Amino acid sequence: MSTETSVPQPRVSGVEGQPMDASDSALYATLLKEAPGGLAFFDGDLCCRKANDALAALLRVPVRDLQQRRPAEVLPEALASAFESALRTVLAEDRPLSDLDLVVPPAPSGRADDSRAVATATEERILACTWLPARGPGGERLGAVLTALDVTERRRAEEVIRRKEQRYRSLVEASAQVVWVAAPDGAVIDDAPEWRAITGQAPDDYAAGGWMAVVHPEDRPRIEAAWRECVAENQVFETNYRIRTKSGTYRHFDVRAVPIRQGDAVIEWVGANTDVTGQREAEEMRGRLTEQLSAAALRTARLQQATSMLAEALTVSQVVQVITEVGRSAIGADYSAVALLDDDKLRLSIVAPSQPGAETEGRPPARDDIKVADQTVMSVAVRESRPFLAEHPDSLRLQLGRDEKELFAQHPEERAWVGLPLLAAGAPIGALRFSFTRPREITEEERVFLEALAGQCALAVERALLFEREHRTAEELQRSLLPSDLPQLPGMVLAARYNPATRHVQVGGDWYDVFRLPDDRLAVAVGDVMGKGVLAAAGMGRVRNALRALALNDPRPAAVLAGLDRLFSATEDEEQFTTVAYAVIDPETGRGAFSNAGHPPPLLISPDTPARLSTQEPGTPLGWPSQRQQTSFSIETGNTVVFYSDGLVENRRRGVDAGLEELVATAADAPPEVVGDPERLVDFLVDRMLAGYEQVDDVTVLALHVPPKSR
Repeated sequence: MSTETSVPQPRVSGVEGQPMDASDSALYATLLKEAPGGLAFFDGDLCCRKANDALAALLRVPVRDLQQRRPAEVLPEALASAFESALRTVLAEDRPLSDLDLVVPPAPSGRADDSRAVATATEERILACTWLPARGPGGERLGAVLTALDVTERRRAEEVIRRKEQRYRSLVEASAQVVWVAAPDGAVIDDAPEWRAITGQAPDDYAAGGWMAVVHPEDRPRIEAAWRECVAENQVFETNYRIRTKSGTYRHFDVRAVPIRQGDAVIEWVGANTDVTGQREAEEMRGRLTEQLSAAALRTARLQQATSMLAEALTVSQVVQVITEVGRSAIGADYSAVALLDDDKLRLSIVAPSQPGAETEGRPPARDDIKVADQTVMSVAVRESRPFLAEHPDSLRLQLGRDEKELFAQHPEERAWVGLPLLAAGAPIGALRFSFTRPREITEEERVFLEALAGQCALAVERALLFEREHRTAEELQRSLLPSDLPQLPGMVLAARYNPATRHVQVGGDWYDVFRLPDDRLAVAVGDVMGKGVLAAAGMGRVRNALRALALNDPRPAAVLAGLDRLFSATEDEEQFTTVAYAVIDPETGRGAFSNAGHPPPLLISPDTPARLSTQEPGTPLGWPSQRQQTSFSIETGNTVVFYSDGLVENRRRGVDAGLEELVATAADAPPEVVGDPERLVDFLVDRMLAGYEQVDDVTVLALHVPPKSR
């Protein structure tokens, strides 16, 4: 007998205690060798007396190591502990222990064994173990028998199913849907707690009548017929109805139920109800609002039109004119007025429109101002920062304790009034007033429109006030920075034009200057500072004044521009872009010197030769590294030199090179009488060069003409 069988084995008897016959022995041997599951016998000392190869493979140890040893001697600690705990329980309580899952850890890495009992799997396995007490022929306890099956894949499949069910349940609970189940014939088979929480049904009520019991009476006949038809035809049931909730109110639900099939037979129905009450209420509200869309669309269009018109209004008077027109067209107002608060916030000053309407003719003028403390339509709107509405004269007197005849005596026929505060950053800056010659009720929609219009009006007024302040500043700067007149010389005639691109703000970055030097020579300069408005004007003022100071010290053009370079680099922004053309001319001889800092070349016009541009290198703008050069030139009798800015030759549709060519061609087309008159020449060049183009930059033109001696 081999070593593995030399240990005394429990005697296994056949029926009525007889020894095993050949068939029993064959069965025993076959089970040990061929059984797909693991088999083992453990004695009372927890020692494994016999184990088959299948168990050894499941436990990932050789069968020779498993037999004649306790689990703790060969198995991992956690697995051995579970084994011995189960054995002790079976032996102590003398009862089977079933359905106990044990986890076999992965085989240790690096372990090698040729035995086929050693598993090569690198993942843990799950064994379903059953422990049975083993007794001898006389009923004595011999130990315990273990059967073990690998249920890893089954347990994993069960876990996947469990997780899917859990995800499905969580999805249903997190969604707005209520799920229910019905039998193949449509009857209720399972409780639906979520449904009952909505309807307030008791479990017995739901079991008896189901979801159909709480359907709205008006919807029930239709729903019952549709449900019976779908159940009979095994078709998807999809519809909507109203459900009575536990509060007694009705809510709208969409329902979809599908038959669940097993083969060709329907085994149950699964339905999902979705509460769509909010959606239905929104649809009903949209239906009601549809009736008001036409009027709302018209008001929106009018507000957009008003916003566009107000955006183009540059002065407060123009704003008032726009508001008058919008008030008439949008709400049928007969009269309107805008008043602005003074600096002390104590008085409102009425602003006249830029184009007075015909209705004021022959009527006494309105008062110029109103006290904020007075009881007037606009005063109340400003004080309380809210709209003031009076639908008829009695309402006006009730709210104000008076009427406004003495304030607006030119409109005694007024019968309804609207006052709106003009708010900027939440603070009042004035008031808007509309009035009607008949009693007039302002609807809520019109009130919203008027408040929006007042908001746009306030923004426009703010812009207009800012513009008017800048406009005044710009005019003052212009008067101080550009020459008021040009020198009158016996042998030379001068003419200049300055056309700003910014409407109504008569100042920009272009400038020109002509002045006499101490030696009676004439200094001529034309420049361009990048930008528009007050900042550009301030920059041009600095350059102009610096040029005059440098010219009085050393009038040579190269020296003056070199001095401007040094000053510009020390004081101006690096991103500032400034060009200057500067010449010094003897008015008696027409001879002089010229230097250019990045400015367009002068135009030379002669009655005997074609017009041409100066060929001197233009140089770099001020502040750029450069060695300033100057050239000599002479203005012959009958000739003209024209200095200009790039706004004359460049725009969005015409590049500089093309513009210069067009300027030469235009000068060549000038009639002799125009060439001999600088005033007419500058107008001719400006009109021809700007014709057909949008002016996007300032235009400066300065012409120096030496008339024939005969003149």
